[in-house]
Amino acid sequence: MSAFVLISGLLVCTAGTFWGTFLTMELSLAHPALKAFLCGSLSGTCSTLLFQPLDLVKTRLQTLQINRRPGSAKVGMVTVFLSVVRTEKLIGLWKGVSPSFVRTIPGVGIYFSTYYSLKQHFFQEQGPKAMEAMVLGASAKSVAGVCMLPATVIKTRFESGRYNYVSVTGALRTVCQTEGPRTLFSGLTATLLRDVPFSGLYVMFYSQAKNTLPQEISTSVYSPVANFSCGILSGVLASLVTQPADVVKTHIQVSPDLHKRTAHAVQYIYMEHGFHGFFRGGVPRSLRRTMVAAMAWTVYEQLMARMGLQS
Repeated sequence: MSAFVLISGLLVCTAGTFWGTFLTMELSLAHPALKAFLCGSLSGTCSTLLFQPLDLVKTRLQTLQINRRPGSAKVGMVTVFLSVVRTEKLIGLWKGVSPSFVRTIPGVGIYFSTYYSLKQHFFQEQGPKAMEAMVLGASAKSVAGVCMLPATVIKTRFESGRYNYVSVTGALRTVCQTEGPRTLFSGLTATLLRDVPFSGLYVMFYSQAKNTLPQEISTSVYSPVANFSCGILSGVLASLVTQPADVVKTHIQVSPDLHKRTAHAVQYIYMEHGFHGFFRGGVPRSLRRTMVAAMAWTVYEQLMARMGLQS
């Protein structure tokens, strides 16, 4: 694991150097919030492309739970992974990556630009404390989550394997024509209950972990590796707390006709699968969310530093 973290950190540092140089030359006169948007979009693009297979496996595990009969054999992450490769080839692991990009590129950009703007407005003199960092992260995610929910619904359906959508635009058109535009905002409550606490907790854990680093490490060439390690720890903790909301969100968005309300989905999951049903797909989700968030934040900070901005 330590070797993986080291390699990932070095890759992040290289990516940050390349893109930071490019952005510095092309966008030196751009507004700081726009720079934060572009840095966030680039960091989210890299992390989404790398870890999309984990998101797909997570969604498949949770949708299998919807159709699973009581007493049937449990299906694990490795089984789902091998099944996808066997039936849909290796490229099948990246099914849903198009809507992921549609959601991620503007979504992460909105998140980081909102985060940067709020931080500069309220905490320009000194960094936020633990609870302030949590509110800051939660607020930024609330804005991005609401803006990008339609793309999240389409992404979840692509990954579930239950819908034969050909393209993102085609999926949007089909949903609007057959189920109505309101379906694109199904699972809003569950999504916010999942993403807002995750972001708030992540930013709080991440900022506090970074504050414990010795100054010589924070300012050295190894700072991306240290930041990446802090991100992994923060992601694991935040993922565990918010996993039940992710399961509820998937149920609502995949079967909106069955689960019209968040409370109904919660009751259904508990009655059919018990308490452990709320943690279905927790391993691949924790792996993906942890790695995506850690890499996105590390690349974002490297890019911002290259552009002369304090993240």
